[in-house]
Amino acid sequence: MATEKIIIITAPSGAGKTSITKFLLGKYPKLSFSISATTRQARLNEKDGADYYFISVKEFQDKIKQNNFAEWEMVYEGKYYGTLKSELERIWKLGKIPVLDIDVKGAIHIQQQYPHQTLSIFIQPPSIHVLKERLESRGTETSESINTRVNKATYEISFSHSFDKIIINDDLEKACKEAAEIVTAFL
Repeated sequence: MATEKIIIITAPSGAGKTSITKFLLGKYPKLSFSISATTRQARLNEKDGADYYFISVKEFQDKIKQNNFAEWEMVYEGKYYGTLKSELERIWKLGKIPVLDIDVKGAIHIQQQYPHQTLSIFIQPPSIHVLKERLESRGTETSESINTRVNKATYEISFSHSFDKIIINDDLEKACKEAAEIVTAFL
């Protein structure tokens, strides 16, 4: 089992981890997106079983009790996110490498559980100011939720040293290229 690799892409909300993850998945057929479970509501274009496994809080808590998660946490009050062990197994059985697009705490947990098989990449925004602008430009957040995310981001950036590689995303194309070089070396 020790040969099963995992790639973790982590970052504060708005730093560009989803864009970089999509780029890597498009470039490397050997990689497969690890679908997280969440208790939050699906957004407009999201599909259950493709973007997330949308489950109830009770179902999520049952899975915690049954030790079904490789990592999980309550990211915001009442909103759980986690990586199911069965999801990692599903991808490994396909002969692929799971790519986890997860938050900082989850990423640290995965590294602790699979210490010799993970590559972790932290995507850092050029500054908190830029991050705040990116979140505002999405138009999906209230100013209160933007402030919550910015405060959380400041805290999360303090953990950047916990990861194998740090990419500063001030230019998405450059950041994607950097991520590709790191992944190529890992594969």
